[in-house]
Amino acid sequence: MLCAESAPGHAMKFEPASVPPFSATYAPDDTVLATRLLATTRLSSEREARIDRMATRLIEAIRTNDDPLGGVEDMLREFALSTKEGLALMVLAEALLRVPDARTADRFIEDKLGEGDFIHHETKSSAFLVNASAWALGMSARVLQPGETPDGTIGRLVKRLGAPAVRAATRQAMRLMGSHFVLGETIEAALARAQSGGALRYSFDMLGEGARTAADAERYFAAYASAIEAIGGSAGTRPLPDRPGISIKLSALHPRFEALSRQRVLAELVPRLVDLAQRAKSYNLNLTVDAEEADRLELSLEVIAAAFSDASLAGWDGFGLAIQAYQKRASAVIDYADELAAKMKRRMMVRLVKGAYWDSEIKRAQERGLPDYPVFTRKTMTDLNYIACAEKLLALRPRLFPQFATHNALTVATVLELADGESGFELQRLHGMGEALYAQLTSDHPRLACRTYAPVGSHRDLLA
Repeated sequence: MLCAESAPGHAMKFEPASVPPFSATYAPDDTVLATRLLATTRLSSEREARIDRMATRLIEAIRTNDDPLGGVEDMLREFALSTKEGLALMVLAEALLRVPDARTADRFIEDKLGEGDFIHHETKSSAFLVNASAWALGMSARVLQPGETPDGTIGRLVKRLGAPAVRAATRQAMRLMGSHFVLGETIEAALARAQSGGALRYSFDMLGEGARTAADAERYFAAYASAIEAIGGSAGTRPLPDRPGISIKLSALHPRFEALSRQRVLAELVPRLVDLAQRAKSYNLNLTVDAEEADRLELSLEVIAAAFSDASLAGWDGFGLAIQAYQKRASAVIDYADELAAKMKRRMMVRLVKGAYWDSEIKRAQERGLPDYPVFTRKTMTDLNYIACAEKLLALRPRLFPQFATHNALTVATVLELADGESGFELQRLHGMGEALYAQLTSDHPRLACRTYAPVGSHRDLLA
């Protein structure tokens, strides 16, 4: 059993501090929310015009950028997700590297490469990443499609002579795409690459989802603790918020991170989070608790509040959490974070994202027969809510330090317009995405703070 007494750095049982409860309607009606958001987020025509001009300039810079090494934007433009090729590519990227044996991999490749017309695809991008992948996948399709139809059965001769080569070429293409998003397989490698890149702010994300066993939780805790030591040892002397940080997942620190295990989670997980926060505080780093699914929101906030309220963290402004704008309760979570920061008389960092578990959130609500969803079902609503949340976060400075994670030029332009200046917040991008956008952005606004969210680990862990 994973217990509070066994958590590293804690010899005594931890008792969570008294914190205000979080309460908000789980799945309110979209129409009601849309009416309210549209009424509160309208800008003057002058401000809208400035936003349009800035967004247009950023988009034009992105489109004229020709990075010879390429990026995920080039990949997605080349094989759009609206095409069979793009869909097959994403399916391969997610699943192929987790296939355990060669025979299954061959059958999987045979099935998925039959869904797209890679043979007749004419490469338009000059990017190395796209050309390498297009070559590998195009070659594979030629080997695997001897019949009249793309999804025809592979002939015995072609299968016998071509399958191993196809598997190797396709795996290499997927590794090439996966490695584009990972800063390093170890924290040491990631730190070395970050320092060579010259960027001032990084948030390192140790790859790994939920712990299934106590041993998993111990392993993830050790990885987080080791990473904090490594990051802190090379962090320099700049003050917060201009310092590196680490992102952690609560579900990686406990094998039963669920509402039914609330008492056990509070007794066992809170001390672990406090321990990691104490380590981050000792180096004055930023520690951000990543977002989980909607069903875990109340429990996540209770754990966060209990840890944030621990007396040992007094005087440290590096504790933070991520909030998902596609969740209908995002605005209420911001209010809760502000209330907590005010109560403890400390600043809290808040990372605003759009969301990462949409498919599972929708499916879970459908399985339960719920009348509505906890997340928005239309992208336009998520975008609208993101701007409304951004405006609220900016108004709550300096008690909350907003961190806006986005690769959307219009969103960036809107945030800058709402901020009325370039201080008291930062923009964030995912390593491997948004390079052209952020290069133009920092060129136009040299004093603007930008952070790179950098996954650390194996590309096998990332793609899933």
